[in-house]
Amino acid sequence: MDAFYASVELLRYPELKGQAVVIGGRRMHEPVMQADGTRRYARLRDYTGRGVITTSTYAARDLGVFSGMGLMKAALRAPDAILLPTDFDAYRHYSRLFKAAVAELAPVIEDRGIDEIYIDLSDIPGIREPVGHDPMGGVRAVAREIKNSVARATGLSCSIGITPNKLLSKIASDLDKPDGMTLLLAPEDIPTRIWPLGVRKVNGIGPKAAAKLQDLSIETVEQLAAADPLLLISQFGKSFGAWLHEAAHGRDSRPVVTHSEPVSISRETTFERDLHAVHDRAELGAIFTRLCEQLAGDLMRKGYQGRSIGLKLRFEGFHTVTRDTTLDLPTQDAQTIRRAAGTCLKRVALDKRIRLLGVRVGGLSRPGEPELRPKRRHPSKALPASPGERLQNLPLF
Repeated sequence: MDAFYASVELLRYPELKGQAVVIGGRRMHEPVMQADGTRRYARLRDYTGRGVITTSTYAARDLGVFSGMGLMKAALRAPDAILLPTDFDAYRHYSRLFKAAVAELAPVIEDRGIDEIYIDLSDIPGIREPVGHDPMGGVRAVAREIKNSVARATGLSCSIGITPNKLLSKIASDLDKPDGMTLLLAPEDIPTRIWPLGVRKVNGIGPKAAAKLQDLSIETVEQLAAADPLLLISQFGKSFGAWLHEAAHGRDSRPVVTHSEPVSISRETTFERDLHAVHDRAELGAIFTRLCEQLAGDLMRKGYQGRSIGLKLRFEGFHTVTRDTTLDLPTQDAQTIRRAAGTCLKRVALDKRIRLLGVRVGGLSRPGEPELRPKRRHPSKALPASPGERLQNLPLF
């Protein structure tokens, strides 16, 4: 999907179409309806805090503002950009709509998150038939119908990459955004379309690997394809080094996986300011409780329960600590999760200000079914909440 969160917001605020819009603010950044019937929007220049951009419109990206960038930093580049808060309930709604629209035409789908899927088109009727003088006419017709179906269901545009494998399709889907359709089906397409790209365009090559490749004077996919495989293996290890060589040549044998179970489900939040374990105890407690409630809601909505309860803390200076404990019985209850995570918290030295707090549930299973990935690393330390205990009264420590 094209700039998915931002595009959903533009459905709600169509007057912002074509403008630089950033998604990532807090609820206080909701637009305000004025007496004359127009809306007053928050501007990026007025933001203070440490929030990050969830996504941005293409007009904002043209100003150098991208997802993952700090909002304060983005304000230096695009101070007049409009700032909107995230609304994940709306994004999940439109995610379900677009996936259902695709499934009506091409049901073999691998779900890759809220705004992205892989589709196996191999058995779609007419996919290999030429149309007129276009030997790829059948492919284009199916892709156009998918795009039209998504647009009818959601009012949103998507970009499609059609190639022999998932690795190339992921790259191709980004080449002609927004509303793009990119076909890379011939071997000669790889040197002309893929090799000129920077190595970071290959899904799986992150910042650290890219920096290491740059130290080897490898910055483009073409240079990576030309590199000695033995050199790559010596620098990155047998598995990843061999994969780098294969990926640079556009080779990928992974199938489209239509079903997979999550290992864990988590919720976390980064604070606008570092919080003190004593002085900000009430605020931390409220946030802790809310995360556990949201996590319990996620588990119930997705039909999971779990036995492993984990805690994540990031302190000033970006030092991160995790702790976990294992329950005797799986749960999806917010009180039980809160109490178990609280026992983990007692095992952490809270002598520095806290930047991030997160809660995780692993060892997932479906109610009434065995654990999906049984693992018991620690003895049970969490006690179930007493039936009458109210969640907000549980202590933070």
